[in-house]
Amino acid sequence: MPAVQPEELEKYSSAVTLSDMEIFVFPELLYALLLANIMSPRIWKWRDDPWFAKIDKMSPRRKIDRLKQYIIDHYEFNLDLDTWGLTDQQTELKRFTPFMDAKTISASNALFGYEGDKHYFDQDIRRHFGLEKYNSTVIPYWKTETVEAMDAFVRREGYRTGAGECVSLSTLYAAALFIVCGIPLEDIFLMATPLHSQNFVVVGDGVLTNNRRIVTKNMWFNGTELTDKAQRALRHEQITMVLNNTGYVHCVYPEYTMEPAHYKRFRQKIGAYLSTDITFEILANFLRQNSRFQKCFQICHDVHGKKRWIAAERAYAYEHSAPYKVGDSTRSQLLQEIDSDEFYCDPIPGRICLPKLEEFFKNNPIQHYDADNMAELGKKLECSSSDKNEMLAALAKFVHLEPEFPALETKISKPWKKLGIVAGMSRDEIVAYVESMRTGNRSADLAFYALRDLSRTDWTPFLKAAVERNPVCIAGATDLTDDSLIQILKNMPDESIYDGPRLAQPDEVWNYRTGDGIEKAFLLANVWQKRHPEEKIEISVQPDRAELRLGNRTVGFTSSKGLDTQLVLQRTYGEA
Repeated sequence: MPAVQPEELEKYSSAVTLSDMEIFVFPELLYALLLANIMSPRIWKWRDDPWFAKIDKMSPRRKIDRLKQYIIDHYEFNLDLDTWGLTDQQTELKRFTPFMDAKTISASNALFGYEGDKHYFDQDIRRHFGLEKYNSTVIPYWKTETVEAMDAFVRREGYRTGAGECVSLSTLYAAALFIVCGIPLEDIFLMATPLHSQNFVVVGDGVLTNNRRIVTKNMWFNGTELTDKAQRALRHEQITMVLNNTGYVHCVYPEYTMEPAHYKRFRQKIGAYLSTDITFEILANFLRQNSRFQKCFQICHDVHGKKRWIAAERAYAYEHSAPYKVGDSTRSQLLQEIDSDEFYCDPIPGRICLPKLEEFFKNNPIQHYDADNMAELGKKLECSSSDKNEMLAALAKFVHLEPEFPALETKISKPWKKLGIVAGMSRDEIVAYVESMRTGNRSADLAFYALRDLSRTDWTPFLKAAVERNPVCIAGATDLTDDSLIQILKNMPDESIYDGPRLAQPDEVWNYRTGDGIEKAFLLANVWQKRHPEEKIEISVQPDRAELRLGNRTVGFTSSKGLDTQLVLQRTYGEA
């Protein structure tokens, strides 16, 4: 296996740790993680689960719904600061400034000062993420988990299932959409913002994956609180990068690798997804989300054969406890659920009657860009308690969104070879294919480092990541003597969370309390070099054993990885 060149070592070691900030600086890593999950045997085993027994006979949308429920049942969202530990801005900026200047990082990444639209941050960003107890330069290692590391959360106290943060869930979703649902990779677009990661899937009118859930076009415009939260990233943040199997487009870098036709198609499809005509139901959904305008409206209803009127805000309040809605055919059932003393005997002065607007919209959907029709609608929205122009502007914003996507016009195309992985290929065929693409596609090469396959990669990036970016085991062992730590490692189960010649990083071993002997050896080496910086550390990896020579001391662990190499720990791999 060719050695990684020194100037590439930061990127290749980042493929092992996969923190959010590393993916921001090195966009190839995001697709590398997706490929690693596709090459892993884990998601392929889902296809044998009875839950997916008849999935091949389902429509694409039903397949995605089936997958969504499986992910909801088996994974939690996790953004706990203690999981992968802390670092600081100075350390990370020193790492990344050869690739991206500090000013750009600070202006574009949430961990270095970016706060996006102030609407998104109704409280201080550091307090929002629990960082206020640390000094202002401390930031978390929000590492993106492989599917193996996500599954292993069940080993941690307080977790009943697997877990992962938003980037982990987005790449898990994307891999499963391909493996389980058979969605072509060119139809799955990964999107990242400074604070979030999600996928846009070209199926029907489009589907957005958002952490564990999905958002269809109808859901995007339903006006519920859950949907409002799902919209925050696209409404209030710049889009950092977009990727599919032809490459990426990044907001910072002057070159892009995605095929322009694919990016154009993505922009067209997501543009249609994020825009809709104004109908009565859409207006009602708008009022659900923008409750300040509800005071302009009332609803008429027959109660015991007599006309009665109710304030719109009271009708919307009853939606929370009933399956019925103000804006669709179930409105009559909703009104029947409401106590009679909520109704007035006469129309409420100064309020618009919603059912009359329903007549106006029949067979007359309005486009937000049609000035004449919007003016006509404005006449219907005259209200004594609110500015109709403010309401119209808010309505237009509700039905149409143009996110801040990276623009191609000022960028240079540097295409990679397209990854031609298609549904119907076996996992073994995909692994062989990705390996054949390593020289022509950077994400394909990095994927084997994200996969942690030490039989197909240079060991140096893995070792660099292990001793430079695994603070949790060091902190966790603070109160342990050297001998106590060694004994704890020997008493741990010898089972790795990764199959075959793939290895866990030290903090994964510490968090999940299990590991192969090689993994335990790396953990001990990481702690030892912090405690005893003057001692030379050598690691001898044999097919059935791993030994550390720590000065005059030798410590051995049993291994079943079948690997064979000799390593000497360096203090600073970045200068190797």
